[in-house]
Amino acid sequence: MQKRSAGHGHGRSSGCFCARFMRVARHSGPAATYNLKACRHARIMLFRHRTITFLGWGDVVQLSDRIGRRVKLHDVHVLMAVVQSGSMSRAAALLNTGQPAISRSIAELEQALGVRLLERNRDGVKPTECGRAVLDGGTKVFDDLRQTVKNIEFLADPTVGEVAIGGNPFLIATFIATVVERLSCQYPRMVFRLAPGNVRALHRELIERNVDVLVTRRFGPIADEHLDFEPLFDDSYSVVVGVQHPLAERRKIELAELMHEPWVLPPPDGPLGSIAMQAFRASGLGYPHTAVIGPAEVRASLLAGGRFISIVPNSGLRFSRRQLDLKVLPVKASFGTVPVGIVTLKKRAIGPVARLFIDSCRALAQQNATDGPAQADASRPHRPRGRGVRQRSASRA
Repeated sequence: MQKRSAGHGHGRSSGCFCARFMRVARHSGPAATYNLKACRHARIMLFRHRTITFLGWGDVVQLSDRIGRRVKLHDVHVLMAVVQSGSMSRAAALLNTGQPAISRSIAELEQALGVRLLERNRDGVKPTECGRAVLDGGTKVFDDLRQTVKNIEFLADPTVGEVAIGGNPFLIATFIATVVERLSCQYPRMVFRLAPGNVRALHRELIERNVDVLVTRRFGPIADEHLDFEPLFDDSYSVVVGVQHPLAERRKIELAELMHEPWVLPPPDGPLGSIAMQAFRASGLGYPHTAVIGPAEVRASLLAGGRFISIVPNSGLRFSRRQLDLKVLPVKASFGTVPVGIVTLKKRAIGPVARLFIDSCRALAQQNATDGPAQADASRPHRPRGRGVRQRSASRA
């Protein structure tokens, strides 16, 4: 079988796949095709940094005549480029080839499958229902092959690798950062790509295989049946102020006394806002006067100024990598708990670095459970665990 690339020639390479396919070719060109060390049972090519392959492993992989001889993954990749760019001409520019080669690949793929894959209109092209099915399958195939390459690279050198991790900004700055710091000390050559976002956007990124794993809160059942949630710990919430706030030195305070204070809170119709709403209602109160509604970064910045009140997850107080000038108010109010866990895509191969990250998350969560729940000292500003211990030890010395 010969390999083909839009706008490029043909070529083949032989050798022992098991012994020599240990190094992935890298190239900065937009549409480069490379021959890797491969045995006669496999054909591997790199196309725009995406690994695509035809395998013929005898009894291991039995390909039908239609798949093995008529459907080319190169053509599937061209289809993905056309849909991503929205037109044949833009896909040709993206792949550094001519539009006739793009049209020919789409035509051959439609002929091989016997169905139309694209609908053409004035605005460009969009996939048909059959086209979307081909795109879904192609995405899975390319992702599995990328994971295979990562596994081989990790076997060749277990100290390197890359993982893409998604999470909400607060968890990324606290729990996830703690895990990454530990792993980075052990494996300084590994790369950790962090992707912040809200839960819905993160789920979409995981389904589209743009990230390897998520660490998120679960505010209810996960609607998408393709996702799997593994709980790590239950997170609770506290009412906090900046250390300069007039109420910071109070030893006892009721939630009702804070109703007319300026609060900075998340939107009341959001997941965290709904938790706050339930806590106020359970105390026979309405939602407090909210001076500012904004994301976690804005709330943290305003709290430091010493004028506002807010609620924060106790995991953020426990796992923060820097000193937080916050005081937990001694308010008797139940904000409930929310599970924090790992979200993965079912039936998707998990890369070795992602597995290391997941194992480290489990270890940190287990340590947290062993040490007991995070309880901030209301009589002084919160300091991250460990740092204050080191400072006190140094002062004694």
